[in-house]
Amino acid sequence: MTTPHHPTALSATFPRSVFRGEDVCAAAGLPVHAAGPHPHFDDSIWDFTGVIGLPRYLARYARILSFTEILNPQWRALAKEFIFARLAPDHPAVRELAHAYRTPVLVATVNGRLTVLTGWLNWLTEQGVDSLGEVTQQHCAAYLELRKKVRDKHGVIIRDSSPGYRMDVVAVIQELGYYTELFTTDGYVPTFRPWGRRTAYAVAGMVRRTGNTTPPLSNDVFQPLVGAALYVVEVLAPHVKELQEQLREMVPNRPGRHSGRPTWKVEVVQAIDRHLREGDPCDVALDHVVYQRLADGWDPDDPLLRVNLISLAHETGRHAFHSTWLPTLRGRLEEAVREVGLAKRWGRTAALVERADGRGSVPWTLPMNTTEARLQLSRARTACVIALAALTGMRKSELAELTHDCRLPPEQLGEGRLRYRLKGKVIKGRKLGGAHDQWVTIKQAYDTAGVAASLADPGKSTGHLFKALSFFTPYEWFVTWVNGPDGRRLGLAPIPEVPVSLRMLRRTLAVEMAHRPGGLLAAKIHLKHISVVTTEGYADRPGGAQSVLMAEFGHEEREHKTRVALDAFHDYQNGIRPAGPGASDLLDFFAFVDEQLDSSGAPNIKRSDQEVTNLLAKRAKALHLGTANYCWFLDPSKALCLKLAGAHARGATEPLIGMCDSARCPQATHHAGHRPVWAASAESKKVFIATIGRAQRTEKARLETELARDERVLAEIDVHSGTAA
Repeated sequence: MTTPHHPTALSATFPRSVFRGEDVCAAAGLPVHAAGPHPHFDDSIWDFTGVIGLPRYLARYARILSFTEILNPQWRALAKEFIFARLAPDHPAVRELAHAYRTPVLVATVNGRLTVLTGWLNWLTEQGVDSLGEVTQQHCAAYLELRKKVRDKHGVIIRDSSPGYRMDVVAVIQELGYYTELFTTDGYVPTFRPWGRRTAYAVAGMVRRTGNTTPPLSNDVFQPLVGAALYVVEVLAPHVKELQEQLREMVPNRPGRHSGRPTWKVEVVQAIDRHLREGDPCDVALDHVVYQRLADGWDPDDPLLRVNLISLAHETGRHAFHSTWLPTLRGRLEEAVREVGLAKRWGRTAALVERADGRGSVPWTLPMNTTEARLQLSRARTACVIALAALTGMRKSELAELTHDCRLPPEQLGEGRLRYRLKGKVIKGRKLGGAHDQWVTIKQAYDTAGVAASLADPGKSTGHLFKALSFFTPYEWFVTWVNGPDGRRLGLAPIPEVPVSLRMLRRTLAVEMAHRPGGLLAAKIHLKHISVVTTEGYADRPGGAQSVLMAEFGHEEREHKTRVALDAFHDYQNGIRPAGPGASDLLDFFAFVDEQLDSSGAPNIKRSDQEVTNLLAKRAKALHLGTANYCWFLDPSKALCLKLAGAHARGATEPLIGMCDSARCPQATHHAGHRPVWAASAESKKVFIATIGRAQRTEKARLETELARDERVLAEIDVHSGTAA
């Protein structure tokens, strides 16, 4: 509902606005549902909740613009004219302005602009400024200085504000000057220009970013986080779904308040009688509820102190238990507590599941009351968000648009090969309503989307996997659960309590694909929770949303390979040599690079890493990272893996790392960092050889041959790099 704006005495003082009576959505070209609100310029509150195509992640409050918080009434009209002009730059009155912006902005953008504008105008009012014509550069500088600090509600400084926020503050103050001719109630002096010709970018002290500045998660955070999320999705989810069905049966669909249903006096008593008749203990209240009751004056010996009254109300289809009911129901409730007692209602006979660390089986949950059971559902949905974000690289806006039918039928690509797709929408960089797209993903992400669909609340999800994507608080609850007694009981590895965002999960996926040997292949082995897959699907739709993720992955991969090649060259300069069949060729190349550096420029000048990088660039492009070696794939005809693959690898432009035999391939090298892999391989073979019986001579001979190879490689690494134990 919109609140009409009642003109004040100021309406007679100033001329009428050129926008008076205008339909805001019609002027801005925003489609609206037939039954949705249609905000008009004269309204004090513009409600855009009925606009078709707004992204689902946009909160309701961000869809409503309220001008009532501006203290000075004449500036409310000015603010509406400014916001209207930003939404509808094609309006005839706006097109005539020389400095007006020509591109319409989004509802979310003008919501942020109005918030900043309200703060600026109200601060001027507090300073005794009644007209924008009185504003000077001193006012602008003083307000910016104030906004350089973030304060709590008591005015205590918490931290410095971000350069981006400071740029928004400066931009709004400056932009008011661009629309002075449009305003009917007030405006800056025509010659006044805040901060002169300096841009908001420069005034705010913004630093030009190079590359992606979102930090990836460290492995000690990423691995246990994704591992815990997948454990919940793959192991606990079937039991959580059963719990969800039981909760739904407890609160069936009830008729409305005025449809003749029995009163609470009848239904709640019937629920109490059911407990008595079936010998079912009453549900237990949470500890913090008990503490609050004691604080409110309850007797510590009250038999109803620990009774979960809300759960009792839920059994009747009601959402709350009103305190005024208790005197009427007390006698019957006390009788029920005496007869059947108290116990947590859910999970009393929980099924056994394998612990995440493989150390036996435990009940999937301990007994829970109704509130704890609903939190269990919430945690499972949060686990789905984490798993999907970590395994697909989807943005928050893209996750929010996934629907219950987002899983397309798997595509058969050959024997034992299936391609899994999720359909959805891309919001970022697209017009209102987004653009339909598909993501090719791995089976685990595909299955997670199915779990999320089964756990979605049909009454609240509007056909989408997730009702909302407010991530930070649910994430904190999830981590608290994993690190608490329940997580330890289930064998989950603790998760370091550091800030995590969906952007960081996307960034981490790109880095994992780029840094791990074999890209996503080794990243999945490293997680130890999902099967080995290839990255071919991520490049399946060159123009799709995943192409952006692939571009980020490719950039990170190129930088990582360059750093690896540079580190190998620095090792060479420090006397640490590579081993392996390809070592001789690599050493010749490093000697050539060293000679080029010595022969260029003045003597006794230390060359920068950039100069070295330029000389190493071509060799770095040919580098492929294996688990136990580096492959310098310069000549496909020399690649042992392609020879072993035969006709199937004809025309290949990359090595088959999974078939690599680096002890024999002339393009493979071993470095000090690979020693732990070969050492672990040798130790495991020794263990197997010791357990093999006399009858298995062939298998024993094979393992002994492989052990000899491992030990030979280890010896070569130690000789050339000095890494002997």
